[in-house]
Amino acid sequence: MSSSPGSPPGPPGASADDPAGSTPSDAAGPPPAGWPPAGWPGGPAQYGPAGPGQYGPGGPATHGPGAPYGPPPRRGLFGIEPSPPPPRPFRGLLAFLVVEIVFLGSSFLLALGLGEVDSAQEVLLAIVVPTILAALTCVVWTRVFGSGPVADLGLRFRWEDVGIGLLIGVAGLFVTIPAALAYLYLVGPDLTTSVGVAFEGIRTTWPVALAVMVGVVVVAPVCEEIVYRGLLWNAIAHWVGNRWVVFVLTTAVFALAHLEFLRAPLLFVVALPLGVARLLTGRVTAGIVAHAVNNFLPGLALALMLVGAFPAV
Repeated sequence: MSSSPGSPPGPPGASADDPAGSTPSDAAGPPPAGWPPAGWPGGPAQYGPAGPGQYGPGGPATHGPGAPYGPPPRRGLFGIEPSPPPPRPFRGLLAFLVVEIVFLGSSFLLALGLGEVDSAQEVLLAIVVPTILAALTCVVWTRVFGSGPVADLGLRFRWEDVGIGLLIGVAGLFVTIPAALAYLYLVGPDLTTSVGVAFEGIRTTWPVALAVMVGVVVVAPVCEEIVYRGLLWNAIAHWVGNRWVVFVLTTAVFALAHLEFLRAPLLFVVALPLGVARLLTGRVTAGIVAHAVNNFLPGLALALMLVGAFPAV
């Protein structure tokens, strides 16, 4: 049926009962030359709903359900699919300052509340609680002022990140362990971690020792990666276009933020594989896995030390 005078032309098959026109079947073939007209919604590259009846660059080969429309997935180095950068600024540098204030402030308040710490449980609380609060502050900030933790922190999960993190974490041990031994040889016995000093001389039961190990191997990697390779990374990336500069800056801040200045050069080397994981994937998941691999041996040694099965170092 023809359209009424003055009305815009409808697509082929349009009628009074179906002014938009039914989706043409596969047998209908491609649309006539010159259809759809210029200015028609969808443009000349799209005709009808998704599936049969959709035409565009590539001709008939792209016709039908499952046709490969749109650009192929973006692939980076080694075929890894990196995440896109955050969609808009979220005042990340200010957020990082707030996170550091939360971390230091909660650490100070816990120190006042606990007083003289003489048990493994109290040391664990003093270490873990400020770290968790810092990571939660990152998540809340991005929800209130940004686009959420997925976009602003790179906090999205891909199964490939687990394998990438394991691979980078294990490969990183071949760099970090010799670096630690060499640095210990140069610096001497004064090269001790703040966590090791905090637990020095304390003995406890296996359940508490395992809880300490979980804090070192699981909680610390998750929270620290959210803060440094998540929040700080994207905050700097909004101002610095070169991702390798972002990689170096965040690694340096990570090393200094532990407030163990004697170990800062070693911490910089230890953090290099973690930054590589973030650099390749654009997500913190791979960095978390690599960080957990890096912390596993120290966490195990600390647990054994706490139950008296391993000499204190």
